[in-house]
Amino acid sequence: LTGLFQGDLGISSIYGKPVMAVILERFPLTLQLSLMSMVIALSIGVPLGVLAASRNERPSDLIVRVLAMLGQSTPNFVVGILIIYVLSVFFGFVPAMGTFTPLFVDPLASIGQLIFPAITLGFAFAASVTRISRSAMLDVLSDDYVRTARSKGATPMSVIWHHALPNALIPVVTLSGVEFGYLLGGAVIVEQIFALPGLGRLVLDAITQRDYALVQGTVLFIAFNFLVVNLLVDLAYVALDPRIRIGRR
Repeated sequence: LTGLFQGDLGISSIYGKPVMAVILERFPLTLQLSLMSMVIALSIGVPLGVLAASRNERPSDLIVRVLAMLGQSTPNFVVGILIIYVLSVFFGFVPAMGTFTPLFVDPLASIGQLIFPAITLGFAFAASVTRISRSAMLDVLSDDYVRTARSKGATPMSVIWHHALPNALIPVVTLSGVEFGYLLGGAVIVEQIFALPGLGRLVLDAITQRDYALVQGTVLFIAFNFLVVNLLVDLAYVALDPRIRIGRR
């Protein structure tokens, strides 16, 4: 326990060096992949959820709901294999696999190497964001202050994006925090499909080669990430809704 609080997680039997050093070598890839996946998911899911809620029970709403259901029902490894197949067979292009260029070394190359794995991870994530955004927006659009804004002559776009959406984002932030914590835990299958040397693949290799110190250290590191992400989500609640204050009613 003394070593744990000093950042000493033992020595990896595979790599012959401290576990924390091995984790920190792999973590930047997983962090960048998680951030890119989250940006893709939020950029697609929130607008689609708002569109579906504002056109409730119309054909566009039905299309969005069907797409969201398909996205949540399709496993990540299926999406990843389909992306590789389509790119290689129809476009003669194979995604860069097995290598990683840090973002600060070559931003374009780094993003290019991770864009398809990020799309793979963000596909199901975007579907979940779409459904929760739609549900939250439907609840908010029926509130009194939204009707008041409409009666005062606010435009439909202003009502949706400036009055309703900020209050509907709290469930989205909650979902994003949980999903981001899982992504930081290591997207094992996706990293394995695209041969990415990230945290998820590190855990898999450590388990198969019985490097118990590395497995234990990685699990503790992932748990710490969950704690940090949940703390940031709680702070984001206050920024989104000033009514949520400690000690205020």
